[in-house]
Amino acid sequence: MALTSGRIEGTDLNSLLIPNLLSCEWWAKAYNYMETLSLQNKYNLKELELNALLEITQAINNNLPERSLYKIYDFTLRANLNIRRLALYVLDEEWGCKVSYGTSKECFDTPLPEEFLELNAVSAIVRGRDDIFSEFEYIVPVSHKSSILALVFVGDIEEDDEEMNRSSMRFIQALSNIIIVAIENKKLARHQLEQEALRKELEIASDVQQFLFPEKLPYGIRLKVEASYLPHDRVGGDYYDYIPINKNQFLICIADVSGKGIPAALMMSNFQASLHTLIRQTGNLREIVNELNYHVLENAKGEKFITFFAAIYDHTLKTLIYVNSGHNPPMLVDKKGNIQLLEDGSTVLGAIHPLPFLNEGFITDLDEFLLFCYTDGVTETESEAGEEFGMQRLMEYFQKHGDRDLKRIHQDIIIDLDNFKGKNGYRDDITMLSCRIEP
Repeated sequence: MALTSGRIEGTDLNSLLIPNLLSCEWWAKAYNYMETLSLQNKYNLKELELNALLEITQAINNNLPERSLYKIYDFTLRANLNIRRLALYVLDEEWGCKVSYGTSKECFDTPLPEEFLELNAVSAIVRGRDDIFSEFEYIVPVSHKSSILALVFVGDIEEDDEEMNRSSMRFIQALSNIIIVAIENKKLARHQLEQEALRKELEIASDVQQFLFPEKLPYGIRLKVEASYLPHDRVGGDYYDYIPINKNQFLICIADVSGKGIPAALMMSNFQASLHTLIRQTGNLREIVNELNYHVLENAKGEKFITFFAAIYDHTLKTLIYVNSGHNPPMLVDKKGNIQLLEDGSTVLGAIHPLPFLNEGFITDLDEFLLFCYTDGVTETESEAGEEFGMQRLMEYFQKHGDRDLKRIHQDIIIDLDNFKGKNGYRDDITMLSCRIEP
């Protein structure tokens, strides 16, 4: 085919040019139309995003619970955005899935791979994984103060526009950050309320415990009683008492409840009230211990027990009757300096009823003696090498210094304990109760 004077052999050039010009105009219109659709889609997407933000903000302002916020987050992303597959993992005490939809199986029971915890920006998920996370395309980290609080897995986005996809990721990140931070603030507020409630409970329990101890102990010419109490925590489980029975007799006791904190303090408060009631009804120590055992078992249902030592001294008869219910054996130092461990009694109170055995210790001709009672926090104080202070050190102290003033004795033992433990802390309450009878 030859080109001659504006013609291709057998063809009019104008017949070719006119259809081509019309084709260019059509494509220009088509392009403008597509641009308009794209702008409209972007506008619609922004409108949906604003609606989503509004819904989430309203939910937060209405102070809805965390579960409801997660549901609204789920519904908002499903209804307002073109995201058909999503999973939200949140860090509480440990990582767990809070929202999941669109996947072949639920993500709620699927643990989070540790490799994702190192991400600090929106990232594409590497293809070829053999787990459920292969169904997602992007992972969006949600951080607050440089700590990752949540990870959002996104997949099957309808938009093909890469720019719009990036915009959607940014929006998901912003929306997730808003709701996660709101939930973190709820947790913080709840924690603060719990801490305040605990503080008030501790304050009440501490006040209750202070009423356990006698306001004033006798420190006269013939009878001296001294006590020291160093609680391991704000509220402990130790108890000591001095109870006058009549002009000739008095009861002295020390006790330690298993466990610590508020339940221990309240249980010991009940124990003290029972003891004071019983001592007004009878001076029989066996009856008192049996009844206390029953009350402890009824109140604690066998979940706690109390070690208890009680002794009744009679000035006129010069006798000491005692029962040791599983407590550290007190030391009785007589006028000759001999040390006797007071071990007769029963098993701990509150473990079984009736008590399988109950023996009274009975000591006569006591017109001059020192009785030293203590809880296991004294003997179980540990050194930095892991060695316990033990009973032997106490006995050696009283063999050398048993004639010292009671206040001095308590000061000496506390100093010895401090030196012995070194940098270690005390593991338990430290309670000491001493009684001296002089002629």
